[in-house]
Amino acid sequence: MNATQQLHGLGQSLWLDNITRDLLTSGTLRRYIDQFSVTGLTSNPTIFDNDIKNSLTYDTSIREKAFGGKKAEAIFLDLALEDITQAADLFRPTFDRTDGVDGWVSMEVSPLLAHNTSTTVTATKELFLRAARPNVFIKIPGTKEGVPAIEEAIFAGIPVNVTLLFSQQHYLASAEAYLRGIERRIDAGMNPNVPSVASVFISRWDAAVMDNVPDILRNRLGIAIAQRIYHAYNSLLNNERSRRIYNFGARPQRLLWASTGTKDPTASDILYVKALAVPFTVNTMPEKTLKAFADHGQIDTRLTTVSGPADVTLRQFAECGIDIDALAAQLQEDGAKSFVKSWENLIDVISWKVGELEKAG
Repeated sequence: MNATQQLHGLGQSLWLDNITRDLLTSGTLRRYIDQFSVTGLTSNPTIFDNDIKNSLTYDTSIREKAFGGKKAEAIFLDLALEDITQAADLFRPTFDRTDGVDGWVSMEVSPLLAHNTSTTVTATKELFLRAARPNVFIKIPGTKEGVPAIEEAIFAGIPVNVTLLFSQQHYLASAEAYLRGIERRIDAGMNPNVPSVASVFISRWDAAVMDNVPDILRNRLGIAIAQRIYHAYNSLLNNERSRRIYNFGARPQRLLWASTGTKDPTASDILYVKALAVPFTVNTMPEKTLKAFADHGQIDTRLTTVSGPADVTLRQFAECGIDIDALAAQLQEDGAKSFVKSWENLIDVISWKVGELEKAG
């Protein structure tokens, strides 16, 4: 039994933070499911941007859609949905076997809408209907404007992966939105079982402060933030309000660890996977990290529900001049801008490819 299988046996879901057409058509994703216990997949605009830009595998589809009169953004959505639905079908047995707890594939709503609540809700509904798969999460950023969109999407019965969460405050705001959406469904006499995950980004914390803290604190901030959020997660799972919705048939919004690839070349390539091993959570890993953990991973520590050690570590960062709240806001803003840039880049790439294909006849 390799380390990824052991981690799955512990009770943590392993999702792949990547999607490419070659992964799907070559049988690689199928192999990851069988050999590495991968039970889901996440995507984002940056992933699609890199694959479409650096691959020829989409060119035939792009040509057909362009000659059919579609513009670049419509072409991209078609391409992405083709990949997402194919991946969802691969994970459907897992989804059925776990009664909808696992086997999910996530697709991002346009990041251009991150600061517009009403258009985010509309786009979320449209994407879910177009995917026509029960195991597709629509990703909505946990920004100030995204939070009410999360509530509305959950109320509408759309499974949501809340993305771009960095702090305990971000997480609690998304969890509150989820709870409100479920409670409104209960009050309306509707089925309250609308799945959701809350995706907390980890490694970007350490990358942001790497050059501003002493070596003893290097690569410790992200894990401390995760520890604090995990404490809040457990408190929320067990409070009276949550137990009430469970009694009506709802399920908890699960906590997902995102951005778990190590960015410091001097640190262990499985640093965050080891540190965040804990049941009833999800870890979505870059392909490189997944293979590294399968090769030489080990589970010798587990995240605890106690927040004391994390609080001590965070005080040490504060003493070094790191404003955690301000940095969380900056990281969320930077993350949203990064996804917008990738979205715009991939639309430009598709437009360029359409032009080149038209020249070639």
